[in-house]
Amino acid sequence: MIHLDRVALEIKNVGLYDLVLQDVQNLLGKKRLKEEEIRSALNEHPQILEEYKQINVEYNVSNIHIRDIDTSGLDGSEKTQAEAVNTNLNELRAIEKYTLDFEQSSTLVIIFSIEFIVLFSVQYFIILLDLKEWQWELYTLFGSSILFAWWYAKKQQKVYEKQSAVFEQKYVETLAMIDSLEEEGIVSKAQLIIAECEEHV
Repeated sequence: MIHLDRVALEIKNVGLYDLVLQDVQNLLGKKRLKEEEIRSALNEHPQILEEYKQINVEYNVSNIHIRDIDTSGLDGSEKTQAEAVNTNLNELRAIEKYTLDFEQSSTLVIIFSIEFIVLFSVQYFIILLDLKEWQWELYTLFGSSILFAWWYAKKQQKVYEKQSAVFEQKYVETLAMIDSLEEEGIVSKAQLIIAECEEHV
């Protein structure tokens, strides 16, 4: 459900993807690139597309380049099928953040940041407030916070793995549903494509 023409256009023209553009330029050994060259690089080097998708997820821009189906002119089973697609699309957008590797997620950054603050606080209490007689208790507290952070990170990692699997399964299912609706003449995939991101305009 990702529209490669849009991806190539955005990599070339939107500053958010400058690092991705530089990677494509380095791969192709050229500074001035045409959209067709970028699209070709996307097909030949899947890691470029993964970089683009990761940036979008980090900035809450969806990689689902398909709009919801307008169900106002439909009825019966056609409307039910179209509504099911719309429901799936909304669920995919909601859990898209879990497609990132957990090690690259903001959740892990937050956990490490909190641990840094706890360590700084322990040092502050011991040194600046002259609480040396409490240092072992404070270090024990810090050690406990590390164990808790490790446990919480493992728990969140399982959530990421589970939701990522749900995303992949629902993604394939939704594509099949859209293809089925197109075969029945109910929708045109070309008309559902979001060719330009409003967040970048």
